[in-house]
Amino acid sequence: VQLQASGGGLVQAGDSLRLSCAASGRTFSTYDVGWFRQAPGKEREFVGFISWSGRASEYGDSVKGRFAVSRDNAKNTVDLQMNSLKAEDTAVYYCAARIPSGAATFYQGGSYTYWGQGTQVTVSS
Repeated sequence: VQLQASGGGLVQAGDSLRLSCAASGRTFSTYDVGWFRQAPGKEREFVGFISWSGRASEYGDSVKGRFAVSRDNAKNTVDLQMNSLKAEDTAVYYCAARIPSGAATFYQGGSYTYWGQGTQVTVSS
């Protein structure tokens, strides 16, 4: 599976932005997908997760209520809708995919096998 994240850019605080993760491979619909971000000088942070079926989703505490993950398995895409953006949301955002696991490890980057190249999101205050 190859992933490509897109949709990043420069926005103002309070704005919305929608990131997209496009995948190659006919089996993408069988993979869980996670979104992570990394700001300069900081550790990678879990942002959001959606199960292979789309029936389950989870979010990091810092984005709950503002971000939403969705997927369209027919189009092999997973989107991250980001609302009410804050300056602290500035980071490089990555999408990642993994074979579904029964363990609740969706927030751990190490549980994902495939990673996209990242897209920069900059929120100005």
